Amino acid sequence: MRPVPSVRGGFTLVEVLLVLLIMSGIMLSMTQILTAARTTRDTIHNIQETQNAGPAILEFIEADLRGALIYDATRKNHLRVKNRVILGFDADSLDFVTTTDSLSIRAESDRFVRADGNEVGYRLRPSPDNDQFLELYRREGFAVDDAPFDGGTFLLLNDRVKGLEIQCYAEDGPDAEPVDEWGVQEGDENIGFPARIEISLTLELAPRLVNEQLIVAPIDRRTIVYRRVIRLPESLRRPEEMIPIPVIPRATAPSAATTVGGPASGAGGAGGGSGRGGRTGGMTRTTTGSGSGSSTPTTPP
Repeated sequence: MRPVPSVRGGFTLVEVLLVLLIMSGIMLSMTQILTAARTTRDTIHNIQETQNAGPAILEFIEADLRGALIYDATRKNHLRVKNRVILGFDADSLDFVTTTDSLSIRAESDRFVRADGNEVGYRLRPSPDNDQFLELYRREGFAVDDAPFDGGTFLLLNDRVKGLEIQCYAEDGPDAEPVDEWGVQEGDENIGFPARIEISLTLELAPRLVNEQLIVAPIDRRTIVYRRVIRLPESLRRPEEMIPIPVIPRATAPSAATTVGGPASGAGGAGGGSGRGGRTGGMTRTTTGSGSGSSTPTTPP
């Protein structure tokens, strides 16, 4: 009996090519789905980052303004707002003195210290990497010197800024007119602190993965404008003569009617009145001969 030859099963070339075509279509669809998911993830991340960056910068500015310091400073050195334009974008600058603790630390002898009063400013400059954006910096001068609007160190806050506009209002109300510059011109009446400051900050969303994500969704190119209205208290808008200035009282020689070692009564002059000598609240009281017992403060140095 002749043996029956075995039949070997297999795929034809057409069947193999058809399977490869089907698998390629499936892999292409999965790749597109994964790319769309990654783009959506990056877009959500960009929106969250920008939404956090804008309010965080405005909170920084408002916190510094809430701690503004006018002690021992003339009104022309309280606040300066300059109207500037860089690369066609609004690039206003803001400078003042605040009681916010310094972010930078200075070495003094054998310890590191922070200043309780600092010179603070917000400045912009063109981005060295992209001429379509500006960089926002926070200027901080350690302590306070004779030039409160200059010097200091700079901290980068954001590198995709497309505008910073600052407007000041001398009065708080719907009919108040905005002022683009404050405390800049010599002899200008707009010095000290205004009643209200309005800040507009424009940021553009930044791609999260520049090297990996080649396709940028249109939503990633949009800009977001953040606005903040800051109303300043009346205590910051005192007249020049009401600003507190520290002085050291000058001691005077005791008069004949003043008893050393404590208050005592003395004979008056022609009017027969009595006086009381001593120091009260940084002043030296002296007795006049008219019997009225009036007090005369010493002249500050």
